[in-house]
Amino acid sequence: MQLTPTVGETVRSTIDIEMIGQDGARRAGVGPMIIDHIKAMLEACQDRTAPFPPTELFNENWLLRIILDWFARHGGDRYPLSPMPGARWFSEAWLPSAFLSRARGDRLAEARTHADGVLGHFLIGDPGTAALSLAPGARQLVVLEAKLFARLSAGVRNAPFYDQAARSVACLAETLRRAERAVGEMEDLAFIVIAPQARLDDGVFEWDVSLDSIRRKVRRRVDGYAGERDPWFRDWFEPTWRRVEVRCLSWEDVIDVIAFHDPEAGQLIDSFYGQCLRFNRPRSRVVFPAWPDPLTLTASRSWSGVS
Repeated sequence: MQLTPTVGETVRSTIDIEMIGQDGARRAGVGPMIIDHIKAMLEACQDRTAPFPPTELFNENWLLRIILDWFARHGGDRYPLSPMPGARWFSEAWLPSAFLSRARGDRLAEARTHADGVLGHFLIGDPGTAALSLAPGARQLVVLEAKLFARLSAGVRNAPFYDQAARSVACLAETLRRAERAVGEMEDLAFIVIAPQARLDDGVFEWDVSLDSIRRKVRRRVDGYAGERDPWFRDWFEPTWRRVEVRCLSWEDVIDVIAFHDPEAGQLIDSFYGQCLRFNRPRSRVVFPAWPDPLTLTASRSWSGVS
């Protein structure tokens, strides 16, 4: 008897990939057979027979998608990952930045910020760029960052101190500014990091997500513009900073919530999470043989008659 759910069962029970994929394939003109082949290769990840690393499937991005899909299909109790009526979720969105290039060669500029997940009332433009903008009348906007063993990403090239937490909150402010949506009109505005409980217990993200450190990092970023971005900081960032909820959730707690309402889905997602931990756990560095000492190598070559 097989007690551990297969990858196929996990995927079918959570996002029904076959139905969604084949319907999308017809619209895009890709044959269902291709979707079947892709599904078969993904299922092979579990027994490590796939022709690519199992981490292509077992990773924090797919784990987040599976969880967001569950919450999108199950209304009821309000939870930090629950969409409000009319809201949606999207993975791999690009958030607008207040520090985009002003001219070619702008030494202070940065690109849009990538978000593992976004939940709320928003629009996605060209699918090729996944650029996000706020929907008219929006009431919810939550940016999600999914982690297993990695830390939050460091700063941008032109501002190494301006890390992922600071960028994400600043991007929330810029998203509101572009839509001319007052912070007071938002009912749910948040930046949430989801990580293993053990990482949270170690305090890995504690400094990064503290509101004081986020404000200091954004203030320092703005100071580089010698007053040019001060109105944005005053009128949009600070009101957002005062209102935004910044917090960490553990994968374990999220899965427990799902299991409470839907035990079968909870077991399946927990199994998938276990595989993510298994395949992404940092490996100890391989010890390679020391490179031969040049003097020893030269002596050896001379003794053997090799010049």
